Amino acid sequence: MNTGFDVERIRKDFPVLSRELSGGRPLVYLDSGNSAQKPTQVIDVMREHLAMHYSNVGRAMHALGAESTEAYENARDKIAAFVGAPSRDEIVFTKNASEALNLVAYGFGNPTNDDPRFRLGPGDEIVISEMEHHSNIVPWQLLAQRTGATLKWFSVTDEGRLDLSNLEELVTERTKIVSIVHQSNVLGTVNPVAEVLARARQVGALMMLDASQSVPHQQVDVAALGVDFLAFTGHKVVGPSGIGVLWGRGELLEAMPPFMGGGEMIEAVWMDHSTYAPAPHKFEAGTPPIVEAIGLGAAVDYLSAIGMDAIVRHERELTGYALGALREVPGLRVIGPQSLDRRGGTVSFTLEGIHPHDVGQILDDNFGVAVRVGHHCARPLHLRFGIPATTRASFYLYNTPAEIDALVRGLHHVQKVFA
Repeated sequence: MNTGFDVERIRKDFPVLSRELSGGRPLVYLDSGNSAQKPTQVIDVMREHLAMHYSNVGRAMHALGAESTEAYENARDKIAAFVGAPSRDEIVFTKNASEALNLVAYGFGNPTNDDPRFRLGPGDEIVISEMEHHSNIVPWQLLAQRTGATLKWFSVTDEGRLDLSNLEELVTERTKIVSIVHQSNVLGTVNPVAEVLARARQVGALMMLDASQSVPHQQVDVAALGVDFLAFTGHKVVGPSGIGVLWGRGELLEAMPPFMGGGEMIEAVWMDHSTYAPAPHKFEAGTPPIVEAIGLGAAVDYLSAIGMDAIVRHERELTGYALGALREVPGLRVIGPQSLDRRGGTVSFTLEGIHPHDVGQILDDNFGVAVRVGHHCARPLHLRFGIPATTRASFYLYNTPAEIDALVRGLHHVQKVFA
């Protein structure tokens, strides 16, 4: 492994990684694709704010209110810088990526929005892909049902890549928005955004990325990507749960109607109508996830201090090591790219004749290895490959080759149990 990345030092920042499970088994956490563990630096910032600075944000005219508001808005600045947003006002705090995706879907076909880019009805089209998380499928299904628009999707190749062979037939002059995952939560595939975006621009469609699996693991720059909207969630970025982010182009956010009504999102209210605050506050009704946003700011500080380039290199080496080691397990089939080309540190697989639920249970009970089993909120993708579920190992900055070795030992044991 590379010598410029001190994984043992990093592991000391994560208290849970020193935990022993029953029977003295060390915890081997290979489920960061589901949710990442939290470093002390994030835990301490959140505890300090709750203990010494907490108040609601926005209108309070006292010291605690000012401190809390400043910390909350400073977190917005940090996250804008982390993803290369041209303006802090393009960062909307949500409770998770699902809410961010739903927020954008709500903006289309809404009778209160007369911007032609958001008009949607019969004859118009929405394009997603077969590899999406349910969070990037169901909101668009609901939108199609609500408006009469047609939902279309990219298929997936046998290798686990986005099939672009019919790109021009799929994304047409009738397409209003294309929304795809940046990096698959099952396959690890990193999608060719530029190629899809070029076609979307050609036909005048908007484009959104679900970046929940990419923002934690690579340097994501929204300006360089060139898309219109991007969503991610805090708990996968070594931050807390209950906080997500929508980035959108400023002029598009201004054109969109509020997603929810309530306090703090208004400019003025009368009994028969209201006017709204500018973005991002227009989309942040009610008391926001204050401490969670501050924790997410601390999380991106932590990752930035290590360096996303260093994290990418470490995960790439881990993934290459894992792909090689898993090839030695008889009857194991990796679902997704077999090479490191345009793929991240998520490896999903099946073991011939053994249900993933049994695999996961035995790995946990006997080896302390935490993996994810099931369809990973991507059931259509599993249907495409003709399988009900997979076992998924996902790697992050705190994982080591020794933990992959523990996974492989555990898989050999699983096979012996079912022999």
